[in-house]
Amino acid sequence: MVDVLILCTGNAARSVMAATSLSARRPDLRVATGGTFVVDGQPMSIRTRAAIEGVGLTIPRHASRQVHPPDLDAATLVMALAPEHVEWVRRTHQPAAPRTVTLRRLVEHLPPAPTLTEQVAALRPHAVDLEPWEEVVDPGGSEADVFAACAREIDELVSELAPRLARPQP
Repeated sequence: MVDVLILCTGNAARSVMAATSLSARRPDLRVATGGTFVVDGQPMSIRTRAAIEGVGLTIPRHASRQVHPPDLDAATLVMALAPEHVEWVRRTHQPAAPRTVTLRRLVEHLPPAPTLTEQVAALRPHAVDLEPWEEVVDPGGSEADVFAACAREIDELVSELAPRLARPQP
C-alpha cells in the first residue's frame, strides 16, 4: 500500500520535487512517484537535483518509472501535478479516478476528515471538471531558473497541504 502516489509526465521533475517535499514534512506517509509517459530507469536531471537542494531538501534516490494499474490501485490518494495526469488516469484506469486529484485542487478544496480516505472521497475528484488553474507547469526543457521556480512553487503548495492531510487508515 501507498498513501500518496504522485504523478507527473516523465517522473523526472515535478513528481520528484513534490514527493521529496511531502516526505520531508510527513514522514508518517508512504509516498511514491510515477509518470504517465516515462522512459523507465532514468535518473533525475542535474537541474531537478539543484532545484530540490535550492529549497533546502535532501536529494532522494530516484529512477523514473511508468505508473501502472496496480500502482494506482495501491494508492489511497493519487496526487497529480496537472489536469492532463488526472485525465490520463480517468482514461486508462477508471477505478482510480475517485482517488485522483491535482495538487492545486487539494490545496484549495481539501476538507477536514478523520482519515485520508474520507478526505479524498469527500472531494469527489472523479466528478469535477478539470480547470487550467490546476496545473503546475512542467519545467522540462527549460533552464535551471525555471526548475528552481517550479521547486519553490511545489514546495510552497506541499507546505500548505501537508499538515492538512489526515492520517491514513491503519
